[in-house]
Amino acid sequence: MSNHDHISRSEIRKDAIQDGFEATVSTVGHVGGVVVGAVRDVGKAVGGLATELFEIRDAARKAGQEHDPRD
Repeated sequence: MSNHDHISRSEIRKDAIQDGFEATVSTVGHVGGVVVGAVRDVGKAVGGLATELFEIRDAARKAGQEHDPRD
């Protein structure tokens, strides 16, 4: 093997740093997607709860209007 075919220690170090950086960025991107999905799901759940609470309030209001005060 000649000197031209040999990879220097600095080249190996650079490749290791680059691979580590790429792995980190990929993981951060994946985690970010998970977080965004979770926040979206929480927003949907809170919106669904609000809808249910409005429906319960309206049903209670209608029931109160239909209630005979002599009961």
